[in-house]
Amino acid sequence: MSKGLVILGVVLIVVGLAWPWLGKIPLFRLPGDIVIDRPGFKMMIPLTSMLLLSVLFSLLARWFR
Repeated sequence: MSKGLVILGVVLIVVGLAWPWLGKIPLFRLPGDIVIDRPGFKMMIPLTSMLLLSVLFSLLARWFR
């Protein structure tokens, strides 16, 4: 359990340090992602991005199994 928490912490630190470069990836601005932008209100429904991440995580889980 502690080894998993350490790995999770390291991953979070790496993602946090790489955030300026990761922000340039158009992950949540793909075609099919719904954005409702009105004055005082902004709502994002990232359908395509979530499907893409789900497929990626499923492939990674199958690969590491």
